[in-house]
Order: sequence, then C-alpha cells, then structure tokens
Amino acid sequence: MNSKGLFQQDLTTLLSKLTSGESKETTQSLVTLKDWLVKLQRDNVVKINHSVMELVCAKYLILKDYEVQLEYPVNDVLTCDLFSTKGYGNLIVEIETGFIPPDHALDPLTYTQARLASKIIRYSSFAGKFALGVPPHYVLPFPSALASPPKRRTQVDIENIKKLCDQYYQSPAVTEDEIRDARIHEIYIINVDRARVKEMDPEEYMKRALTKGLIAAFEEPPPEIPQTLDNFLNNTTSAETT
Repeated sequence: MNSKGLFQQDLTTLLSKLTSGESKETTQSLVTLKDWLVKLQRDNVVKINHSVMELVCAKYLILKDYEVQLEYPVNDVLTCDLFSTKGYGNLIVEIETGFIPPDHALDPLTYTQARLASKIIRYSSFAGKFALGVPPHYVLPFPSALASPPKRRTQVDIENIKKLCDQYYQSPAVTEDEIRDARIHEIYIINVDRARVKEMDPEEYMKRALTKGLIAAFEEPPPEIPQTLDNFLNNTTSAETT
C-alpha cells in the first residue's frame, strides 16, 4: 500500500474510534473533516502525525458545540490548523508535533521558541481565543512571557521576544505592538493513543515545565509546585473528550 493509502487507512481507523457511541451529527462532522484531510494529503498539503492530532482535537471541540474547520486560511498568508466558531466567538488551534527541520539541527530549542512565539503572536490576532495543541510526550518551549496576560508583559519581555523572532522571521517581522497584544488562552494536550484531550492553563503549563528544568526561558524558574509535569502527563490518560 502506498503512502496515500496508508494515510487514509490510518484516518479511517482513528475515525472509527472517535465516532464509537457518538451522535449522528458528531459522526458526520468528523467524517467530513476526515475526507477533507484525505483530499489535502493527496495534494501533499498535510502529514499523518499532524492530521491525527487535528482530528482528535476537532472531536473535542465539536463536543463543546464548536463548528470546526481544518487547514483554514485566516488571510492571504496564514492558514491555521483548526478554526472553530461558536456563536459570535472563534477559537484557533495550532498543532505542534515537535518536528525540527534538518536545517535547524544545531539550534533546535532557539528555533522552536521562535516558531512558537511567532505562531502565538501572528495567529492570536485573528482569534477570540488561541490555543496550542501538543502531544503528551513533547514540552512546548515558548517564551513564558507569552503565557501571561498582555498587561503583565514588560517592555524587556517584548524586546526579548522580538529579538528572538527576528532571528528567523522577517517577512514580515513581528511588531512590538503585536507582541504586546498577543495571547495564548489554552494548551490542549492531545493523547492520540486514547483519542483524548486535556486542557491546561498556559501559565500553569509553563510553571510545571520550568520547575522540572525541561525548557529554557528568559527568566529564572518559579518556586516548586506540588504536582510535577511528569505526574501531570501520566494523568492525561484519564481526561476524556466528553
């Protein structure tokens, strides 16, 4: 079986798991999204590791009464992974698998920090709410100042983030005003094995990662907290999408 056939087979297997016991409406929404991903894969737009996370996250949002679209263009340049609407509000989710391009084998942490910062800054301007989706085995190393509300962001924070992003992204470069207003509202920890999602507050996520010394940041780690990141990740298996 070729790669395109395997892609469709994997999504069909996942879809069977996601739709088991669900309503006709939920099932049809997920089938439509699966078919859209298959079409995009035929056009060499998406990859399987990314797509399965999108589909699991999509179910989680559908069950929260969102209407979900995948690989949705927000302007002439940017296409977001999940664009979800409920009432007059919208939520954008960007999926991060942890992939590092070969060109950045010697600067993986700095590159990833810049990529995540750029995503938060650029996409959150189009979103009532913005979230990052991540697998349980990967820790997001975005600048911790972006996890806090904009009113707590200092000028030094803004200058550091701009310097970081400017190393990799200049077309166009992010502005200080965009950095000042940027906001991430949720982290979605997506367990594909169990087809489940757990929400986490970005500040709490960052505190736990820093406490364990798992990522580098611009400031010193916060005080120790009761629950470790290891325990938290182990507990994601108990979080249902319902």
